[in-house]
This record gives sequence, structure tokens and C-alpha cells, in this order.
Amino acid sequence: MSVKSVFIDRDGTINVNVEYLDNPDDLMIYPDVGKGIKQLQDHGFKIIVITNQSGIARGYYTEETLQSIHKRLLKELAKEGASIDDIFYCPHHPDDGCDCRKPNTGLFEQAIKKHDINVKQSYVIGDRMIDVEAGHCLGLKTVLIPENEELVEAERKLSTIEPNYICQDFYSAVQWILQHP
Repeated sequence: MSVKSVFIDRDGTINVNVEYLDNPDDLMIYPDVGKGIKQLQDHGFKIIVITNQSGIARGYYTEETLQSIHKRLLKELAKEGASIDDIFYCPHHPDDGCDCRKPNTGLFEQAIKKHDINVKQSYVIGDRMIDVEAGHCLGLKTVLIPENEELVEAERKLSTIEPNYICQDFYSAVQWILQHP
């Protein structure tokens, strides 16, 4: 039996985007993210994080450091009764030509197969058009929370697709998802 899921970008969506976050102590989760994730889980959604982490390929931090950051993320979310079912990350440099770096869909495809996800009932929440483009390619409904509005507006002008919904914060994204099954 397939399940519904919300794929969530990490930096700029769950937490404040710190360029090449390399220290768990610098992780700052946006308000109400844990509350929103918990609501999604209470409505039967699997929560999967999909994140580009080219800082590994660039030598800015190690995979062990990334695991420490994710451990802290999970610990902070647990304080609000929320959890993440799985985290997929691309450690490659943008020039590596991998199929897993968003907007490519390799990580999504791995998650869909591993967790038997029904894409027709699933969503993507992200802060950049690469999240929207990846979701669109797979037939997922997409929600955009532009952390950097000028950057995202420039990206939208270059794109031929639009997100299903645009909002200003994570909790608003969750409320839209719950109202648009």
C-alpha cells in the first residue's frame, strides 16, 4: 500500500539558510516548523527531507558533520513531538553532473521507491525554484516559501513552471496542504 508524503527542503525551508552550514550549533529552525511537521504526520504524511549539500564536495565539512547537524535537527524537532522519516542528501558539486542534485529527481526517486510513496497524494515544500522544478517533474504538488524573495523572483522569471502555492512561512504551507488533499 503506497503512502502519501511531504518532501521538504532543509536549508531555507526548515532552518535559516546559513551558507554551508558546518556546525550543529548554528542550526536555527524556523518558528512552527516542528508544529507543522507534527500536523502533517498526524494526517498520515511521511516526512522526507531532500537536500543539496555541496559543501561536502567542496571540502567545507564532512559527511560526519552533516550527520551531526541532522542529529541536532531531529532532536530539536522531537521537542515539538515531530520527527522526520528519512533524510536524503546530495553530497556532490554542482558541476559533477549527478542525477541526485536538485532540480534533478534522483533523490526523490530513491525515496519514492524506498518508502512506496504515492506521488499523486504527495507534496514538495521548498524555498527555491529547484525544489518546485523537481516536484513538478515527478507530478508532486509544490509549495514555495521564498526565503530570499529577490533571488526566487529572478528564478521564477527564468522558469516555465509555477508552484501550486506560494506562502511566507512553513506553517502556512502546511495549512494549505491540509486544505488541498
